[in-house]
Amino acid sequence: MGTPRVSSTPLPGIGVRYDLTTRERRRVSVVAHRDGERTLNAYRADDPDACALSVRLTAGETTALIDALLPSHHSPNLLSTTELGLVAERVALSALSYWNGRVLGETRMRTETGVSIVAVLRRAEAVPSPTPDFRLAGGDTLIVIGTREGVEAAAAILGRE
Repeated sequence: MGTPRVSSTPLPGIGVRYDLTTRERRRVSVVAHRDGERTLNAYRADDPDACALSVRLTAGETTALIDALLPSHHSPNLLSTTELGLVAERVALSALSYWNGRVLGETRMRTETGVSIVAVLRRAEAVPSPTPDFRLAGGDTLIVIGTREGVEAAAAILGRE
């Protein structure tokens, strides 16, 4: 089977249904509802017209599922950090954090934990390689990389209130 084909069917008053047949000849469909929600359906192998699973997803759940299926941060060309004993994680900075409004350099993160902060996610933007004078804000998500122990220590430091 070559490139997967997706067909679409308008569903008046509901939205659009997208159908896909997998290489294993299994049918999967997604109904994109007008309100932004999605319904994911999987059909039985022995009867492709019989629905075996139907799950209604909110817009947020749909986004999370898309990230799980095709994470934007994953690429087979990237170096696998786990093979090197490293982990990369997201650490959220609370609005009540001691570090809210302070500059990144004050955390002494690399000195204290050996962890590198490789990016900061703020609202819909990413700040790659933030400098020591980068001012942190509550709601930021810091992308950290280091050993498991270092990342846990970094999360503890950043969680300080």
